[in-house]
Amino acid sequence: MTSLDKPTDHGNTDRDADSRAVTEAALFEAFGGVRGMVETVVPGLLFVTIFTINKDLHMSAIAALAVSLVLVVVRLVMKDTVKHAFSGVFGVVFGVVFAMMTGNAKDFYLPGMLYTLGLSLAYMITTLAGVPLIGLILGPVFKENLSWRTRNPGRKKAYAKASWAWGLILLAKCAILFPLYWWADTTQFGWVLVALKIPPFLLAVYFTWVFLAKAPPPIDVFAEMEAAEKAEAERKAEREQEREREREHRDA
Repeated sequence: MTSLDKPTDHGNTDRDADSRAVTEAALFEAFGGVRGMVETVVPGLLFVTIFTINKDLHMSAIAALAVSLVLVVVRLVMKDTVKHAFSGVFGVVFGVVFAMMTGNAKDFYLPGMLYTLGLSLAYMITTLAGVPLIGLILGPVFKENLSWRTRNPGRKKAYAKASWAWGLILLAKCAILFPLYWWADTTQFGWVLVALKIPPFLLAVYFTWVFLAKAPPPIDVFAEMEAAEKAEAERKAEREQEREREREHRDA
């Protein structure tokens, strides 16, 4: 039998393609896609650019905060989700407050660094506890909620792997940034931090995509609930019809 004569499992191929497409769409929705990444990078990039040029902390901070607010307004005008833009604003606000209080421009980045460290630990600790954080984040996006914990062990394993990837990648990022926070000057540190905004994130998203694309498909608990409600409604309608027939029979 030649290779052309061999049967091809088009069903599995189509299911794999569908699984990858669904995973990609969910990751874009959860993490904001390209636009979310831009909104994450632009305020810090503007801050370090202005500070590199004129060493003016106040002007740099005000510009970063202003562009964050503009990004939120743009999303509101376009009636788009603002959760990623708002998270960027909160990060910039905390950074501005820290930098203004200490008078040290490097402290603009400190809240974000501490958040990254805390997030790294959260990914690893929740995985050790049996409830990997990436599953808690993506479960509602995939319409599976927490069904993966008890009903889909293959998917739980994939979420655990993805959470370890996120935790270790973010921890490695912190291992680079925290020493530089103490040793590098503000301009050098700012450019390194901006350069490290996107690549670790993309690497973690890639690993998440790889693990989930190979995992069993999610259990759509919303569809299950809708089906159960429909079945119950049909049973109720059948009981009503049965009672109606019984009344007609008695009347006859």
